Amino acid sequence: MTEFADLAQAMGSAGADQDRLVLAVEAAVELIGACAHASVTLNRRGECFTLAGSSEVPSLVNKLQNEVGEGPCHAMDRDEETIISTDLARDQRWPAWGVRVHEELGLGSSMSLLIFTARGSYGTLSLYAERPRAFSADDLATAQALAGHLAVSMAASREIDGLGVALASRTVIGQAEGIVMERLGVDSDQALAYLKRVSSYTNTKLVDVALALVRTRQLPDAGAQS
Repeated sequence: MTEFADLAQAMGSAGADQDRLVLAVEAAVELIGACAHASVTLNRRGECFTLAGSSEVPSLVNKLQNEVGEGPCHAMDRDEETIISTDLARDQRWPAWGVRVHEELGLGSSMSLLIFTARGSYGTLSLYAERPRAFSADDLATAQALAGHLAVSMAASREIDGLGVALASRTVIGQAEGIVMERLGVDSDQALAYLKRVSSYTNTKLVDVALALVRTRQLPDAGAQS
């Protein structure tokens, strides 16, 4: 589908994770006709947090999950990839929450899909419809595809960020080594050993020691060299 190709491209070029989440919930409402509201929810220590929502309704849904202590996103040890409620008002898995979201927010059915890859989990994609039995098999397939696209995009973003941090750290440590080599007349192995001694002596991360040295061009106190 061209919509998914465009979405994947947009997610890949998004500057921040929050932008990717917003793209996903907006796409859910646009691509799934029955979907009136969508969100990405994170369960942190048993409490549901709305990371992105297509409207204010998902935040109210999660507030109710936290208030009554039940709901598809409330369980910390959830392992079901997809949880569907065809009739929230009559769903016995969450009798208090289901009745309240139906009566107070006008919701009839829901789908909740884990956003995950082998590298990690990034929350749940939750979709809400205003009538019972609103979502079709095609809607489920579309929602699963959306969750999959979002998970891959989030994983790639985290990996790129991690590589960027690692590369920047290696670069600044190398620059610091060069300064130590020049000032103390030592080779690269001795310069790195010196930086590590300073790191241990001052209880400071190696990259922070290197960064301070590169910024100030000043070697640490002689007491750290022993």
